[in-house]
Amino acid sequence: MTRRNSARLNILLLACYELGHPPLSLAWPLAFLRRAGLDAQTRDLSLAPFPEAPAASADLIAIAAPMHTALRLGVEAARLARAANPRAHICVFGLYAHLNADLLLGRGLADSVIAGEAEPALVALAQALALGADPAQIPGLSTRRQRAAPHRARLDFPVPDRSTLPALRRYARYQHDGDLRLAGYVEATRGCLHTCRHCPVVPVYAGRFFVVPADVVLADIAQQVAAGAEHITFGDPDFLNGPGHALKLARALHARWPRLTFDFTTKVEHILEHRALFPEFARLGASFVVSAIESVSDRVLAHLGKGHTAADIAAALAVLDGAGLAMQPTLVAFTPWTTLDDYLAQVEFIQDRGLQAHIPPVQLSIRLLLPPGSPLVQAADAPEWLGQLDAETFTFRWTHPDPRMDALYAQVAECVAAAEAGGEPEPATFAAIRALVYA
Repeated sequence: MTRRNSARLNILLLACYELGHPPLSLAWPLAFLRRAGLDAQTRDLSLAPFPEAPAASADLIAIAAPMHTALRLGVEAARLARAANPRAHICVFGLYAHLNADLLLGRGLADSVIAGEAEPALVALAQALALGADPAQIPGLSTRRQRAAPHRARLDFPVPDRSTLPALRRYARYQHDGDLRLAGYVEATRGCLHTCRHCPVVPVYAGRFFVVPADVVLADIAQQVAAGAEHITFGDPDFLNGPGHALKLARALHARWPRLTFDFTTKVEHILEHRALFPEFARLGASFVVSAIESVSDRVLAHLGKGHTAADIAAALAVLDGAGLAMQPTLVAFTPWTTLDDYLAQVEFIQDRGLQAHIPPVQLSIRLLLPPGSPLVQAADAPEWLGQLDAETFTFRWTHPDPRMDALYAQVAECVAAAEAGGEPEPATFAAIRALVYA
């Protein structure tokens, strides 16, 4: 490899899908690169076509894969990049990059994979490429020749660089009292203290989390407010892993921007453990809380290692109701352990609690995802339901022991897809799913 001037190294950063949020997976790597004297072009492929010309001239093409959908779209981008520029070094980074490193590297889709606190490794990779050096010893970076453990270390965070991202108005908005508000997105922590067995964070962070300094988070909020944001989503895997840090941020946010609303994600057990904090969060501008309740079956929750019970879910709802906050639950509606009675109980729980307005019908079609590295693949009863790894979809196939459940899944998924395509109101879709269960 020939030596290049690092200032002239052509770097292209690609994001593919981040649930409609402005992608931090572009803004933070760009900030780290620029602080190191490097630069990059960026593209959010959820809003723009694949950039043929920049890809053709790039020395390094880095593709973010923080979630499963982003990985699948990112693989298509990698194929386009390889066709446009066979000499470029393609790096895939993020949670799902690590889980699928063997597939990405073994199939030639990537030249390197980075996991964990990825930005320093990405900078080091760019510097190595510029010097013609071997990047194999960079912490957290895997290549075809050797695999590396995820990079887990406290970072010196710069403020995310959002200067090259599309305008905030092009991303998802928050509906509040009938108005649609521009919504920003930040992360106050990375990783997670907990070890839920189905979570992609766990194989990478192994129960560790890292705090982003409050001044960095607040500066990131400030630049998004300046761009028109009236609501902020804290996208941490669990905002209350560090409750003192979370409260400090919420107080500072409200003191500086009293009209700004926000939401965050936290576990059911944290809602119960820190119940005294929620009235203050509500006063400081919190408008709802996302919580991964996953199931109302204690047996399923135990298999997933969630750390809460169905009774805890009810208690957490009461805590949030008392504080004047709505819960937006997320589900894993279909698992190998979910019975027909469990699914029916889940539908009735949603109806009885009046949660239809807070749970999109698509949540009732969510099927357990089993990427490589998932602890559930090693479950004692896995031989009863586990199939082969599907290299195209980056997940293990599984078949429910009760054929009725797989049939129900197919019907619910078809119902939800048809409703979304036809613009059917969500209450009508929920009623249709309920009717399918009883049928």
